[in-house]
Amino acid sequence: MSKVQRPLSPHLQVYKPQLTSAMSIMHRMTGLFLSLGLLIFVYWLFAVAKSLHVADEIIGFVDTPLGCTFLYLWVFAFCYHLCNGIRHLFWDVGKGFSIDSVYRSGYVVLIVASLLTVMLYLLSQ
Repeated sequence: MSKVQRPLSPHLQVYKPQLTSAMSIMHRMTGLFLSLGLLIFVYWLFAVAKSLHVADEIIGFVDTPLGCTFLYLWVFAFCYHLCNGIRHLFWDVGKGFSIDSVYRSGYVVLIVASLLTVMLYLLSQ
C-alpha cells in the first residue's frame, strides 16, 4: 500500500512575524527564563542554609552590572509573564478576541510590564 501524499502545513518561514506570534513566543521564553531563575534562587537558598560565604558570593555577583542586568531581566520576565497570563485569563472567558482588542491588549501588556519593572527598580534603590 502506498502512502497518501498530503499537503504540508505552512512552516514559520511562510508567515510574517506579528505582534501576537512574537508575544506568544516571548511568553514561552519568559516562562523558561523564570524557571531557570527559580533554580538559581533555590540554589541560593540552599547556599544560605549551608554556608553564608557561598551566599555572599552569589549576592556579590548580583551587585555586578551583569548580575544586576540578569536580575532585572528576570523581574521583567516575571512582570511580562504575569500580565500576559492575565490577558490569557480574559481570553479563557471569551473576552477580547477581536483583532483590535488583541493588539491593544498586547501593547498594554508590554507597557504595563515595562512600567512594573521600572517601578520595582525605583523601589529597590
